[in-house]
Formats: sequence, structure tokens, C-alpha cells
Amino acid sequence: MSVKYQFLNDYSELAHPQVLEALKEVGNRQFEGYGLDEHCNGAADLIRDMVGDPDAGVHFISGGTHANLTVISSILRPYEAVVSCDTGHINTHETGAVEAAGHKVCTVRNRNGKLNANDISAVVEYHSDEHMVKPRLVYISQSTEAGTVYKKAELQAISEYCREHDLLLYIDGARLGAAVNSDACDLSYSDIAGLADAFYIGGTKNGALFGEAVVICKEELKHDFRFHLKQRGALLAKGASIGVQFRALFTDSLYDELAKHANRLAAGLAGGIKAHGYELLYETETNQVFPVFADDTAERMRALYGFHDWEKVGDMTAMRLVVSWAAPEGIIDEFLADLGKR
Repeated sequence: MSVKYQFLNDYSELAHPQVLEALKEVGNRQFEGYGLDEHCNGAADLIRDMVGDPDAGVHFISGGTHANLTVISSILRPYEAVVSCDTGHINTHETGAVEAAGHKVCTVRNRNGKLNANDISAVVEYHSDEHMVKPRLVYISQSTEAGTVYKKAELQAISEYCREHDLLLYIDGARLGAAVNSDACDLSYSDIAGLADAFYIGGTKNGALFGEAVVICKEELKHDFRFHLKQRGALLAKGASIGVQFRALFTDSLYDELAKHANRLAAGLAGGIKAHGYELLYETETNQVFPVFADDTAERMRALYGFHDWEKVGDMTAMRLVVSWAAPEGIIDEFLADLGKR
């Protein structure tokens, strides 16, 4: 039996209508290849304005794993390693892409999906000489795999530690829109650009057909980056297809409005779940909700809605429900009504 609605992810819908319309308008017009066209240039300028860095390097890549692999492998020497949470996407859901490129991922236990400067320090101090890999880059996600967000003070502390110890800070922004537009977050796009050496702005999970915008802030990391793109198969001949989408998303604040919609519905979903007497594994700060259900409740709801089992919590299970930028208003009330039918 098909389910009523899928809360599996925030990319099951193809794209926002304005994005599709923008692609349609381009149609069969000719453009320069490999991201050197007017659409990519225009989108890059919009992003530079948004992050407050007129000199930022902006490059468009098809997906998040490709972005992480290309950026991280371009930065590190063969013996250098990444510091990440154990829940970090590069550690858990990218088929070892970074490690396949020759760079060890040194993990620390997450705290609500996050790490801190003390965690980084412990890894750095442990790797003490040339008989071990050398930690060089810190990887975090904003928002995290747990749907939580780094606050300004937390990110500042990590950034300061990195700069004091000659480490680079890279932020996976697959759900950056959800993070920046969270009521729990006091960081702007320009704050992030000022604290990170590189990051990406996710389009795939916030209204785009596909595509992410890599933003390189540190000057020495910009040099020859397009060579790395080409070598990793990330330099698209039809790069304009991503530029067109990002121009549409960053015109009239569409990108932020889509993220706000998802966050608002997720907050309503979380509040309703708690009102029904269920606990959450993590506080809901963005568009991911993690209710803890007994097996009978999980089985009953699974027959009606799609979602992932996340982890065992005693004799119960935490589920992950992701609210999409395209989620209809009424689906939250419908889910909560079904949850209340014990």
C-alpha cells in the first residue's frame, strides 16, 4: 500500500515552479560552457552580495557529496586528514569518498550533532608526529545531521581555534538555508563567510532541481580550483543549468522563504508530537524532527507515512522526519491526527 506522504527527505520533489520556469525560459538559447556563462556569473554575484564578500570564489557543483569531495581533496596534502563528528555526512553517507581520495577522517563523538574546539584539540594533540596523519581541516555541517544548528559563539570558538592552530574550517551547507533561517540560529550568511575558509550553499534540498554553490573565502584556496573541478568530474559543460537555478532561488528571497516554510511546518510537527505525549531525541531547530516511538506506534505510522528509523532509544526507536520546502500546509495536521488515533 502506498503511503499518504513521504517525510523521508527534502529533495523528493523535483524543483520549485519558479526554478523550473527559469530553466524553461532559457530553453534552447546558447551559452558559454563550463560555468562561464552569464547565468552562473549572475548567480555568483548574487551570492557574493549575500555573503558580504565581493572577492569570494563561487563555483557550482551538481551535488553535496561531489562538493565535499572536490573541496576537501583540493585543500589537503596526501598525508593530511579531516576532523569530523562521527555523524558527519562525509563519515556516514558518502561511501568513504573522502577517504577514497586518500584522506583519513578522524571522528569525535557528536554532541547533538555538533563538535567543539575541545574535541578538535584532542584530535590534534593525539596526532603528534609524522608517524600519523596530520589533522588539517575541520568539517562541520550547518545544519547538522541531527537538525541542530551551531550558534555564533560556537562557530566563533571553532574558527578561532582553527586559525590559531593552522587548521582550515569547511562547512557542509546542504541545509544551510534551514540553518540560517532557524529561530535558534544567530548566524547570517555573512557571519559564516567571515568564520569559514570555505563552505557550500545547498540547492538540492531547498528548491533546486540539483546543484550546490561552493563559496571559497580564503584567498590561497581559490587558486586553480577550476582544475580540481575538472579533475573530479565536477566541471559541467552545461554549468548554466545550475546558474539559472541559483539566480531564481536568490531572486526576491525565494531561497530563504522556502527554508522558512519548511522550518515553520517542522516546528508545528514537533510541537504536536510532544503535545501527544511523545518525546523527541533532539530539540527541533530546523526542518528535521526526531520523535521517539514505541514499536507499535512506529509500525502504525509507518503504514501511513514514509520516514527513516534513526536509532534505538532503549526499547523504543527514534525516527527521522524531514519536512520539505514543498510540504503542503495540511499534511502536518493530518499526520498529527493520525498519530492521535491510538
